[in-house]
Amino acid sequence: MAITINDVAKEAGVSTSTVSKVLNHWTSISPETTARVNEAIRKLNYTPNARAVSFARGSTLNILFLSTLAREQAYNNPHMFDILCGAQKELSVRGYTLMLSDIPPDVSHENYLETLISQKAVDGIIIHGSAYSPKMVKPLLDSQFPHILIGHPGSGSRLCWIDTNNKLAGQFAAEHLLECGYTKTAFVGSKKTDHISTQRLTGFLSGMYDYGYRIPEEYISYTDSSIEESQKAVQSLLSLPEPPCALVCENNTISLGAVRAISESRLKIPEDIALLTFDRYPYSNIISPTPTIIDIDVYDLGVQAATMLLRKIENPSLLVQSYTTLPVLKQGLTTLNK
Repeated sequence: MAITINDVAKEAGVSTSTVSKVLNHWTSISPETTARVNEAIRKLNYTPNARAVSFARGSTLNILFLSTLAREQAYNNPHMFDILCGAQKELSVRGYTLMLSDIPPDVSHENYLETLISQKAVDGIIIHGSAYSPKMVKPLLDSQFPHILIGHPGSGSRLCWIDTNNKLAGQFAAEHLLECGYTKTAFVGSKKTDHISTQRLTGFLSGMYDYGYRIPEEYISYTDSSIEESQKAVQSLLSLPEPPCALVCENNTISLGAVRAISESRLKIPEDIALLTFDRYPYSNIISPTPTIIDIDVYDLGVQAATMLLRKIENPSLLVQSYTTLPVLKQGLTTLNK
């Protein structure tokens, strides 16, 4: 028969609550009583039940990472997994376990969170932007449940969030191309509704404007981020009466389509047209020539998300809203100084 906490209490001559307090290192228990309980634990070879210890501590040491986990998500949103790995590293060092979940299709975002919070199954939640819904705001704020949203929820929100500064990344792209001498530059982005693409475009346009250059509307293309549609968009740009001398591609998939269009037009990169893209994943390693990249360390973003969530757990009234993890230029072979 397994040894229980009641057996330890009986052996040490104390109450079960005293044993629980010793297991959770309460300083209010005298050294003599602590020693007696520990001796009983050693003698009986008692192994505390992890769930019971967590209950007594008022903590599960579990953190939930909530994200969209649809089929082929690893290809459609590879950054999410780097963020996940960064969060896992930081949390494991602090003794926490990270659990990965999606919201079931037959459950509303609001009900899912209300159930999660009421069951006290986790100490906090990291919400990836792909799984976020405005309906999450009320249960999170009403319960003051520790949370960090990865992504900007919109102005005026009282949620805790962190995000990468995609507008700044767009400004970096403009500044690099201007330093290289490229002034006639087009931007090939995702859909107009894509938040990241919109922010990068905004930063790019403001960066060009700061140096006195306006980008004409015909130099801005929107795509569904597929290789095929991106290829068609770049072919249209190259067919303009005054085609651009450089392209800013909002992601790697768009870059692949751009490279195909440039090749079919019998142009060379960067001699005839330069190319710059964002992020190392998922295709930058197979693009030839090696592309110049504005990269954001999303692994570090995961580390920062975990760090801030732990601060929130320790101080529930803390409001965390910040941009973190600055973009970095990684020079490749698709841009050169003229």
